[in-house]
Amino acid sequence: MATQKITPFLWFNNEAQEAAKFYCSIFKNSKIIHESPMTVSFELDGQRIMGGNFGPTFKFNEAVSFFVSCDSQEEVDFFWNALTAEGKESRCGWLVDKFGLSWQIVPTALGKLMGDPNPEKAQRVAQAMFKMNKLVINELQDAYDAK
Repeated sequence: MATQKITPFLWFNNEAQEAAKFYCSIFKNSKIIHESPMTVSFELDGQRIMGGNFGPTFKFNEAVSFFVSCDSQEEVDFFWNALTAEGKESRCGWLVDKFGLSWQIVPTALGKLMGDPNPEKAQRVAQAMFKMNKLVINELQDAYDAK
């Protein structure tokens, strides 16, 4: 297996192992690769990530997030509910989990609807999205269809 050239590294206060186990419990095909008192290496659905326990010097913010593509509303709901547990909802499919990490939970349908060459349809979808926290495919589709 080839080594992943670029690996996200997450700076935690002292909960890197707890976070890795939490994330691995949510995403299928995920596992802890290596743990030590200071660091953890894990895979989330094939994406390698590292985390470290280096104290409170740096905090996560919305400038960096993980984007999760979802094929169905059921998948959106699952990831949204799992990751907002003890976290907080934000707008337009964004959330912050209990460790302070930002995620975007986005149905693949959104890209198709907003990518329509008809700017009026795309704008209606965008306006509907701006009013949502968790993205709801049927409501986005209704906006596209002008219902």
